[in-house]
Amino acid sequence: MGALTGDRQTEPDLGVLAARVLFSVQRELFATLAEQGFDDILPRSGAVLAHLRPEGIRASELARLSGQHKQVVGSLIDDLERLGYVERVPDPADRRAKLVCPTDRGLLQMETAAAIMRAIEERHTKSLGEESYAAFKKALRQVAQNQSAAAQRPS
Repeated sequence: MGALTGDRQTEPDLGVLAARVLFSVQRELFATLAEQGFDDILPRSGAVLAHLRPEGIRASELARLSGQHKQVVGSLIDDLERLGYVERVPDPADRRAKLVCPTDRGLLQMETAAAIMRAIEERHTKSLGEESYAAFKKALRQVAQNQSAAAQRPS
């Protein structure tokens, strides 16, 4: 029996472990970003920032990649645009569409966040060993893909 039935489990389940990792990484990332001058962005902006590309990306693609509703992503883009991290520009491939492109400040934030994430991953690689950490990431990617596929299947 699981946690939903009231039975106590001795080991945390996948959801609890995934949440612990996500929230802990997110706290460290955004605290370090704030220390480095990016103190005006909130963790919820990560749904856009994590998938932003230097050449730009459509809002619909950001919504798909982040798993957020288009309206939520649109609101996050509005916030980031007001803060000077992104701008909407016409998509050269389709003039009816817009690309969300990072500004110079947005590119700097992306580079800074990537360096922070590399440091976090290097710490875990050192702790677990290169082979174990690579195996962990491979397994986690597979679990994420399988879970995503299962969630997409009709009931």
